[in-house]
Amino acid sequence: MIAFRAVFFLIGILLSIIAAAMLIPLSVELFIYRTGGWREFAISAFITGLVGTLLVLSNRSGGKTELRVREAFLLTAASWVSTSLFAALPFFWSSLSLSFIDCWFESVSSLTTTGSTVLAHLDKVSRGVLLWRALLQWLGGTGIIVMAMSVFPILRIGGMQLFRNEFSDRSEKILPRVSQIASAILSIYFVFTVTCALLLHLAGMKWFDAICHAMGTVSTGGLSTKDLSIAAFHSFYIELILMVFMIIGGTTFILFVKLWHQNYKAVWQDSQLRAYLGIICGASLLGALWLMINQNIDFLGSLRHASFAVISVITSTGYSTEDYNLWGSFPLVLFFILSLIGGCTGSTTGGIKIFRFQVLFAVALSHMRQLRRPHGIYLPTYQSQKISENISTSVFTFITLYAICLIMLAGGLSIFGLDFITSLSGAASALGNLGSGLGPLIGPTETFANLGIGPKCVLMFGMILGRLELLAILLLFMPSFWKD
Repeated sequence: MIAFRAVFFLIGILLSIIAAAMLIPLSVELFIYRTGGWREFAISAFITGLVGTLLVLSNRSGGKTELRVREAFLLTAASWVSTSLFAALPFFWSSLSLSFIDCWFESVSSLTTTGSTVLAHLDKVSRGVLLWRALLQWLGGTGIIVMAMSVFPILRIGGMQLFRNEFSDRSEKILPRVSQIASAILSIYFVFTVTCALLLHLAGMKWFDAICHAMGTVSTGGLSTKDLSIAAFHSFYIELILMVFMIIGGTTFILFVKLWHQNYKAVWQDSQLRAYLGIICGASLLGALWLMINQNIDFLGSLRHASFAVISVITSTGYSTEDYNLWGSFPLVLFFILSLIGGCTGSTTGGIKIFRFQVLFAVALSHMRQLRRPHGIYLPTYQSQKISENISTSVFTFITLYAICLIMLAGGLSIFGLDFITSLSGAASALGNLGSGLGPLIGPTETFANLGIGPKCVLMFGMILGRLELLAILLLFMPSFWKD
């Protein structure tokens, strides 16, 4: 039988955290900018805190709260849906006059670090609302990393059991190990955010913009305080700082824990990190050569624009300095492929993740060698670990389901009358948590405000589905999940 009380208890804790976070933009509006915008955060914090407190008190047990695998699946899905619903309240009661679906879309996009937005004319939006979006990205990024490094390996999602021995408890009890991993990751995450904000301020950003962009960069959320995104600042140094921290946000955060403990060898020998940096360098060079030849831009200028776009896309951040819809067909195909690949496991990025492609290629190469020499023995390995049949099946299942979900989401968007490019790129953007699509409707310089309620609901489902690695959501639709 599912322990619903434990699930509701932990959801109550998460809602209490969201309520406490609302006090930050409340204080900014009340004490710094001295506007009436603090009221929507006060009301939202009261309601969210009240519901969270009631859930905690009514479901508190005398013993230690422990979760089995089935409860962990349910909690993973329910927590993101419930927190995004309550996180939408400040948007709903603000002066933006948005429908609740638009507000929910904004909160889902922020918490999943997707970075899609329905807001325009950001200079007229209150500082509290802009800060709230940035905070949601930052909090969502923390939750993503903790799940990827502690929960997903135990749930055996998409081959993540490869990381189980190193990052997870051997038992089915989730919470004790999570608290240890979370404290280390949160410390590093906080240090990177503060460092990024300080450097951005020194490079010319105002403190408010620097803080918001730092949270959006390290979390790879990509929601900006400017309509023109990073192009509004016209600064090479700001772009360079953001590129460095976007790359950091797309890297396995547990590597920084090893680096802190002076385990330099483990970091350098990480095959996923080497592949990640190699893809960035190769794609940036290809993009720069294309721009230089076809757009008549000098090499350094081409490398600057191409590198920023490549890093922004592969890390699913979504910042932009140029409208790459105008660059031609090859960059668009390249960026679409990069959005599917994504960054490293245990990072805040979206996409399929590089390690799954490495497992896929290792298994395929082993199979091809076996065909060439039928009597030979060729075992696929990943970082000197034998890839078991269970892991390879898990990876193949994940990639297959990713393709199926991408097709179904694109089909769902097309039902509402969207064109092929918008439907396909929108589905890939949501599932990969990228934020911007292709085409004139949802391109890198556009918002999602012009989409109807139907497409927005499809995209919200895609954002959560992609953020939770598919299986944590899809499993809930199986009748057998609910049977003892």
